[in-house]
Amino acid sequence: MVALDYAVLAGYFLILIVIGVITSLQIKKQEDYFLGGRSFGKLLQTFAAFGAGTGSSDPVNTARTTFTGGMSGMWSVMYWLFVTPFYWIAGVWYRRMRHLTLGDWFVERYESPRLGAAYAVFGLLFFMVYGSMFFSAIGKVAAPLIGYSEVVLLGQSLPLEYALVPVIGLVVLIYGIAGGLEAAYYTDLIQGLCIILLSIILIPLGLQALVEKFGPEGGSWWLGFGIMHQQIPKEYFSVVGSTSNSEFPLHRIIAVVIINLVGIVVQPHFIATGGGSAKNESSARIGLVTGNFLKRFCTLGWVLTALIALALYADHPELASDPDKTWGVASRELLGPGLRGLMLACLLAALMSSVDAYMVVGSALVVRNIYVPFINRDATEKQCLLLGRVSGSLVVGGAVLISLFMMNMLEQLELTWVFPVLFAAPFWVGMYWRKATTTAAWVTVAYCALLFFAIPFLAPRMVPGLTENPRFHATNQIVKTISTRKAAPSDVSIRETLIESWNPSLGPAPAPLVVGEEITQESVEGGKPIFWSRKLVPLDGAKPLPVGEPRQLDARTTQVILQYPEGTRFQGQGNFRLEFLLYQFLGVDFTPFTNATISTLELPPIIIGPFLVMILVSLMTRKNSEAALDRYYAKMKTPVIQDPVKDSEAIAQCLNDRAALEARKLFPGTSLEFQKPTLLDAMGVIVCFAVCFGIIGLAILMVQIGT
Repeated sequence: MVALDYAVLAGYFLILIVIGVITSLQIKKQEDYFLGGRSFGKLLQTFAAFGAGTGSSDPVNTARTTFTGGMSGMWSVMYWLFVTPFYWIAGVWYRRMRHLTLGDWFVERYESPRLGAAYAVFGLLFFMVYGSMFFSAIGKVAAPLIGYSEVVLLGQSLPLEYALVPVIGLVVLIYGIAGGLEAAYYTDLIQGLCIILLSIILIPLGLQALVEKFGPEGGSWWLGFGIMHQQIPKEYFSVVGSTSNSEFPLHRIIAVVIINLVGIVVQPHFIATGGGSAKNESSARIGLVTGNFLKRFCTLGWVLTALIALALYADHPELASDPDKTWGVASRELLGPGLRGLMLACLLAALMSSVDAYMVVGSALVVRNIYVPFINRDATEKQCLLLGRVSGSLVVGGAVLISLFMMNMLEQLELTWVFPVLFAAPFWVGMYWRKATTTAAWVTVAYCALLFFAIPFLAPRMVPGLTENPRFHATNQIVKTISTRKAAPSDVSIRETLIESWNPSLGPAPAPLVVGEEITQESVEGGKPIFWSRKLVPLDGAKPLPVGEPRQLDARTTQVILQYPEGTRFQGQGNFRLEFLLYQFLGVDFTPFTNATISTLELPPIIIGPFLVMILVSLMTRKNSEAALDRYYAKMKTPVIQDPVKDSEAIAQCLNDRAALEARKLFPGTSLEFQKPTLLDAMGVIVCFAVCFGIIGLAILMVQIGT
């Protein structure tokens, strides 16, 4: 990066801080700071949903998984696609709640301020983990862009991200503390446009680079599509990965969609970006759906960029050792002065558009669900605002610290899938079933905390012998696949790079390749530990050896089964995966399953178990008061009126008309509180699913260009 790049960055930061200062002058009360006075229309709600849901890790993760596994890698981000139609209904929920935080919802539905405080603690921790993933992504991209891998601080040489991440966190704090959610939404509008630019800027430049590197002199950049197909093996253009080697075969995609549908409803920022800050229900649902579909279209741009980078840099030594840097290397190689600074600003925009909303919502949880009910019941608006501004630093500071200590985006991403199940079942069951009880909610939260987090983490540390117990050393089968195919131009480039960097001490260098020559590839799949989250290590350094006769799959592919020698002792590493005890009890044989299938099997007990606990305990414990339940469900059936006085009158009128309330239920006369869907509800969901399949169709058509 040069002076012009740094000038672009400085100008970007200055604009954000000015917006924060200007909006701070309009804040008079908590609702202004935490929800922007519930005054946002469709445009700002759209970019709020888009910005809060699109972090710096998204293009980086998509680029990494696409670079290593082909187009099916898009599901590392695209798994949200089929959750989006549900947002058409959920946007109305959050507006009809009429709360400042989701913690307030738990207080009202379960008549328990303590449950609201527990949710607030969960919300803060969730924001820290989720935000840390975005900071980690910046570290992977910034070093290649800036041109420095290390920086000297206090006489010590440290990776660049250790200096960059805290600086970014400080800027987020300044404008977030000053302007609250309104500042976050206005900057989300700017940052959303930056993210869209980020999603397309590298595509024409990359296609032109392909033409210049492999095509005819003076050829149009459009020819780059055909060259991309010449450079990359055909299987890399499959939208759904094969079940044998892909991280995202169909069954795993389905499981990940379900667990995210279950958990998304309790992500704390959804009370704001999901519709709670909108001026009406129409703005809430349209903004939430449109903003999230906008992200899905951007994902297609990230995937195409990664495929272009694979065609261009398959032989790049920096990416061979760390594919997480795919986006950063492509940006550095393809962009000129000023544009590199703009790219980094766009990635920072993706991070900041998420973290600013998390910071404001996190501060609302501290004020509304911890400070006022338990520390200072008589707190004034001024005191609440002051604490809100200060407590937002907990989210940013925690996210920065977790990022610096963890720096593993995949582990952080998978943790965000599971973490929301703590409160998901109490939310879903309480939303639709009058008999859901406070005791059941507490038991369910405790069950999830113990079985999915505390015991898996503490068991191997408190019972050291557990890691070496042969009962928990099961793995799936280790399969070595040997295949032959014709060499693509990218294979030739990789071989040339290998020959150039070959160390003579290793023996003779490999022979050069030519396009179309038969090449042999070997891949090893399996050996994934069933009960351990990281790996299973042989204590004596043993290696798996071939057993049995090779199996010929077709004329070009042979498989060999590998197995460790009998008597090999192992040690499990990572957390203990408690949920697999159920499968072991049922006698499930894990041997034939792929790695992706093992990862998929982890999810059903996490999804189903909490709901069973919530329902069973509710049937055995005392129900909440009828008066509180009546008011809550009447409120959720009453359309929002923007005038607060008229809105309260409408709720009271609805509460007094029991017959009308019962008539709106899908199952009248029961304790189930599902509402009859309106024509608008049904048509909206149908159109959303049509858009989902349209996006998949567009992805398929996109990679057919140039074939």
